[in-house]
Amino acid sequence: MGFLRFLRSSIRGSRITCAVAGIAAATSVTAAAAQTAVRFSLDFKFEGPSAPFLVGLDRGYYQAEGLDVTIDSATGPLEPITRVASGAYDMGFGDINSLIKFRDQNPDAPVKAVFMVYNRPPFSIVTRKSRGVTLPKDLEGKKLGAPAADAAFAQWKIFVQANGIDASKVAIENVGMPIREPMLAAGQLDAITGLSFSSYVNLKDRGVPTDDVVVLLMADYGVDLYGNAIIVNPKFAAEHSDAVKGFLRAFVKSLKSAARDPSAAVDSVIKRNDAARKDVELERLNMALRDNILTPEARADGLGAVDRARLDKAIDQIALTYAFKARPRSADIFDSSSLPPAADRMMN
Repeated sequence: MGFLRFLRSSIRGSRITCAVAGIAAATSVTAAAAQTAVRFSLDFKFEGPSAPFLVGLDRGYYQAEGLDVTIDSATGPLEPITRVASGAYDMGFGDINSLIKFRDQNPDAPVKAVFMVYNRPPFSIVTRKSRGVTLPKDLEGKKLGAPAADAAFAQWKIFVQANGIDASKVAIENVGMPIREPMLAAGQLDAITGLSFSSYVNLKDRGVPTDDVVVLLMADYGVDLYGNAIIVNPKFAAEHSDAVKGFLRAFVKSLKSAARDPSAAVDSVIKRNDAARKDVELERLNMALRDNILTPEARADGLGAVDRARLDKAIDQIALTYAFKARPRSADIFDSSSLPPAADRMMN
């Protein structure tokens, strides 16, 4: 009898154990199913400035918001915009100035920016003291290497007007993006257009002395544009507004983590880019944080916000380089409704 009782008790226990395991498995499946998938596109390969996005993946910030986020690299500034506009990606990281032009050309693709990451863009003229250029006017009589598709070169007319440069005295050579820094390092060019944290670090890496490198950040010389922002597909935003808000909450946490410990944040880049060197990518990240992200305006107004009057002025400046079919208003381009509360976006 004792054995039979033991056997019955064991069977009941095993049924209970199986039931509990089944409930746990079902709960796990339900939780996984409840996670909203978010496909996110960067604007370039995995480098230092992408660390604020990647930290959130490695530390579970997006997952804690109920999101299953994948982040992919891209080949250039227009790719995240076209990816998001097509619906192939739900969200992305793209240049707001390129977005403004894209929307004018494609009015049926109303992609909007929802979080301003680069309060000041990294658009720059990068040159060398040994080439006789230290100020914008010094470019007259010089040869400027400018890839036709370069986002910085797209602002050339604004830069020229803001600084009284006689553009007819500047010889512009259309060069490939991979060879512009090597050509400047070799003395075949006097200056190049590019992103500050890319061209500066690439020149140093080619052996150009740091005291010979001059970075003319266009934002310091009258180009009052914004830079890269988080953008969202309108259909995804309408159907998953909570996911967009959750993504931005997680990104703020990720960005703050990267700002507080850039060295640790860069590890999230290195693990995804076998060709990357930590010292190089850390320098890129620190430049982006200092010059483009954690600006005095962003610290005062909160990360991610825009000043409407400034954005309208930026649209006016874009009109110097681009003929709008229908000039947009700032509200057409930037939607602040998904931003976390201002208090949560303060960098302290």
